[in-house]
Amino acid sequence: MTRTALDFDENWFDDAEFAQLRRRLPIPYVNAIPVRVGESGDVERIGLLLRSLDDGTLGREVVGGRIRFHESIRSALMRHAENDLGPMALPVIPPAIAPFHIAEYFPTEGSSLLHDPRQHAISMCFILEVRGECTPRADALSLDWLTPEETLRSDIVGEMCHGQEHILRYALAHMGFAI
Repeated sequence: MTRTALDFDENWFDDAEFAQLRRRLPIPYVNAIPVRVGESGDVERIGLLLRSLDDGTLGREVVGGRIRFHESIRSALMRHAENDLGPMALPVIPPAIAPFHIAEYFPTEGSSLLHDPRQHAISMCFILEVRGECTPRADALSLDWLTPEETLRSDIVGEMCHGQEHILRYALAHMGFAI
């Protein structure tokens, strides 16, 4: 019988190993734009997380994070939705999922629209309808539901972290909003 990586007790990296890998390999991620859809089927609200940043300031982000070893994209979306939005968010993931955009974060600032000083990350970006009650968790301070037009205000765009305002603009365009 053939053994797989799952057959071993230690199928993930310790912190030092992962830090080395982050410096050498692109890391797969998912990003999700949480939305509230009205009765007509139109997107009425977009959720943005407010977080406390390492420098003591506040910043806005979309839902997302790393895809784990042997984790499906669907499972990663569900896990990050629950981690960021709470267990009662009730995200709706369609049976056939396809990203609206593939984003690349680079560790070198200025080499891309998106920046992550820790790593080169490749993120599949999704629109995620949310039907339940959201209670931000992890390190999120709040989840603010904004109209699509409000997300383009200069103060909101200025608070977006890592260049994620570009992912937000791509999402708005994908949903048919003028940007």
